[in-house]
Amino acid sequence: MRKILVTNALPYANGPIHMGHLLGYIQADIWVRAMRAMGHMVTYVCADDAHGTAIMLRAEANGITPEQLIAQVQQEHERDFSQFAIEFDHYDSTHSQTNQDRAAEIYIKNRDAGHIAVRPVSQLFDPEKGMFLSDRFIKGSCPKCKADDQYGDSCEVCGTTYNATELLKPRSTLSGATPVEKSSDHYFFKLPDFKEYLQKWTRDEGRLPTSIANKLDEWFEAGLTDWDISRDAPYFGFEIPEAPNKYFYVWVDAPIGYMSSFENYIKSKRPDLNFDDYWKKDSQNEVYHFIGKDIVYFHALFWPAMLEGANYRTPSALFVNGFLTVNGQKMSKSRGTFIKAETYAQHLNPEYLRYYFASKLSDKVEDSDLNLDDFVQKVNSDLVGKVVNIASRCAKFINKDFANTLAAEVAEPELIQSFIDAGEAIIRAYEQREFSTAIRDIMALADRANQYIDEKKPWALAKQEGQSAQVHAVCSVGINLFRQLAIYLAPVLPKLAAQVQDFLKLERFDFASRQQILAKHEIATFQPLMQRVDKKAVDAMVDASKDSLTQATTTENSSHKKQKNTQNPAKTPAATTEQIQIDDFLKVDLRVAEVIAANHVEGSDKLLQLTLNAGEAEPRNVLSGIRSQYAAEDLVGKLVVLVANLAPRKMRFGTSNGMVLAAGNGEGIFIISPDQGAQPGDKVS
Repeated sequence: MRKILVTNALPYANGPIHMGHLLGYIQADIWVRAMRAMGHMVTYVCADDAHGTAIMLRAEANGITPEQLIAQVQQEHERDFSQFAIEFDHYDSTHSQTNQDRAAEIYIKNRDAGHIAVRPVSQLFDPEKGMFLSDRFIKGSCPKCKADDQYGDSCEVCGTTYNATELLKPRSTLSGATPVEKSSDHYFFKLPDFKEYLQKWTRDEGRLPTSIANKLDEWFEAGLTDWDISRDAPYFGFEIPEAPNKYFYVWVDAPIGYMSSFENYIKSKRPDLNFDDYWKKDSQNEVYHFIGKDIVYFHALFWPAMLEGANYRTPSALFVNGFLTVNGQKMSKSRGTFIKAETYAQHLNPEYLRYYFASKLSDKVEDSDLNLDDFVQKVNSDLVGKVVNIASRCAKFINKDFANTLAAEVAEPELIQSFIDAGEAIIRAYEQREFSTAIRDIMALADRANQYIDEKKPWALAKQEGQSAQVHAVCSVGINLFRQLAIYLAPVLPKLAAQVQDFLKLERFDFASRQQILAKHEIATFQPLMQRVDKKAVDAMVDASKDSLTQATTTENSSHKKQKNTQNPAKTPAATTEQIQIDDFLKVDLRVAEVIAANHVEGSDKLLQLTLNAGEAEPRNVLSGIRSQYAAEDLVGKLVVLVANLAPRKMRFGTSNGMVLAAGNGEGIFIISPDQGAQPGDKVS
C-alpha cells in the first residue's frame, strides 16, 4: 500500500470558482478516488490562498475586514467544491497560525543558510494611502511618446518599457494622489544559489512533464535572478520575522499552505498520521501537487528551492493541467461562457461535468474544450443511453418476476470474466492519469453489454411461454455487467456509484470487489439513476451567466460614464492623426499569428510573454502590455495580428520580436483578432 499526499493549487480568496478552476480540481479528485479504489492510503488537502494587496483592497472597498472577506469566500469555495463531489480530507486557509509558524521556520532556515539578501529598492509611494504602489496601481504619461493613462511599467501605445519612477505626471489609481519616490529595504530569496540543484530536479524522471521541463530550460538559459519575497506595510499577510513592517509576498506562504493544511488535518482529525513521515528529507511517502500550467514557474523553481534550502523533501511530481476553453474559445462574459461553478450547479448535474472532463483529460499538458453541444450529446449517449440503460432494461424483470434476486447459476461466465479482466488496463489508465483512455475503454465495454442484451432480447423472451429461466439468466448477466461498469466509473461519478452500490446492496465498491460475480444475490427496487441533459437547461445556464455579468458590466459602465460627463460634459474632440501614404502603410508586414503559450513576466504587473506561431520556422517571443485586460490562460489558442517586420526591441524584461495589435479607449485594452478561417502566417491587408 502506497502512502500518498495530494494537494491542489490553492484558489485565491478573492473571487468565485468557475469552470476553468474546476478542470484541475476534478482531475485531482478523480485520481485520488481511483488510487483509493486500488487500496492505497491517500490524503487529499487544499486551502484558500488568503493573502495579498488585492484582498486587502477589496475588503476595504466592501467595508469589511480582510478576515471577514476571506472567511466568506472560503465558505463559498467549500460549497462549490462539495457540489461537484470534490472531497478534500481537509480544507484550510493560508491565514492560519500553523501556516505563519511554518512560513517563519522555512524563512529562518533559508536565512541562516545564507539564502536571503537585503537591499534597498526605490519605489513610488502614495502619501494619502500610506503605501508603496506596484506598477498596476500607478498611471501617468509615457516618458517617450507622452501618451496619457499608461501603467507604471510599459506603454501600450509605443511599447516602451520603463521604471514607474520615469512616468510623467504619475498618479495613484487608488487615491489619485501624486506619488513620491521613496526607498525601503526589500528581502530577496537567492534563487541562483539553487541553479544546479533545480536543473537536476526538473529533469528527474517523472518529476515534471517533458514539455514543462523544456520550457523551464528557457529560464535557466536567461539566468535565474533573486526573488523579491517582501512587501511593505500596509499588506494583508504575515510579517517577516525580525523585520518590522515587512511582510511575506503572497507566493511565499501560499505553497507552504500545502504543508500547514496537512499539519492542521493531523491536529484536528488524524493524530495517527505523522507530519515528518511525509515532509522529512528522506521520506519514502509520496507528495503530488495538481496545478495549472500558469503557475509552474513558482512550483517548479521557487517552491523546491525554498524546501531544499530549509532541508525539507520536495514534491514527488507536479501534475500539470492545461487551460479550459468553452465552445473553442476563451471563456467569455459577453457570450455567457464564463460560467461559475455555482451557476452550473443551479442548472445541471455536476457529475455530467465530471464525466465530460474525464473524457478529455490525459497526462499531457493539453488544453481542454468544453463544447456544450458535444457535452449534451456525450452525456446523453454514454451515461444515459449506454450505461444506465443497461440497469433499467434488466432490473425491471428481476424486480417484477424474480423476487429481486439474481439467478443462482451465472450464464455467460466468459463474458463477465472478460469485463473483470478489462479492469487491469482501466485501472492502469487511471493511475497514469489517462482518464480519456479509461473512459474510452469503459464505453467500449458498455457497447458490448448493450449488444449482448440486444441480441438476447429479454423483453421478447418474456412474452414467450417457457422462457422465464432464460429471461432471468440474461438479465442477471446484464446486472453483473452493469455492476462492473459502475465500479470502473466510480472515481468519476461517485454519487452515481453510491446509488448503484445501494441498488445492488453491496458492502464494497472498490476495484478489487469486481472479482466477485453476483449470483443468487438480492437487489433493491430499481430507481432512475440519471436523467438526460435537456439542452434548454444548458441554454438557461449560459443565459444566467450572460445576464448577470452583462447587467453588472452595463451598470458599471453607465455609472462611470455619468461620472465622467458630470466632470466634463463637453464631448472629447477626435484626435488629430498625421496622414501617411500607401507606400508607408505597405512597409508594415501584418501577419496572422496564433498564441501557443502565454506567461506572466516576473517583475512586471502589466506585461505578458507571448509565444506566437506566425507560420515561420521558429516561434516568436513578444512582450505585450495587455496583462491588465487578459489572463494569460485565456490567450492560448487565440489568433492575433502581429507586426512581423518590427525591429526587435530589447526591454528590461527581455527582447520582444514583434508587436501584437490591440485597441485601447482609456478604459480597456482589446486585442485585434482576425475572423474565423484565418491561419497562422496569413498576410493581413
